[in-house]
Amino acid sequence: MGKGSVKEEKEIVEAINLSLEKIRPYLQADGGDVSFVGLTENMDVKVRLMGACGHCPFSIQTLKAGVEQTLLNDIPQIKSVIAV
Repeated sequence: MGKGSVKEEKEIVEAINLSLEKIRPYLQADGGDVSFVGLTENMDVKVRLMGACGHCPFSIQTLKAGVEQTLLNDIPQIKSVIAV
């Protein structure tokens, strides 16, 4: 990350993981899941969609409407979410 302190980065990463825990049950109900991969210097969150979510034709919608919106609402510092 680079723009904030190590403590700030750690707090943001903890907030990201808590936010992902809120939406994880919905993804798991459809046979999928999401994992946090990393945080860029530009405050983009990298995630990996797994299971059914990794191959679903609606995965981009899941990423943008579900995962990204939840993270943006919970953590204002986040700019976007990127699937890797």
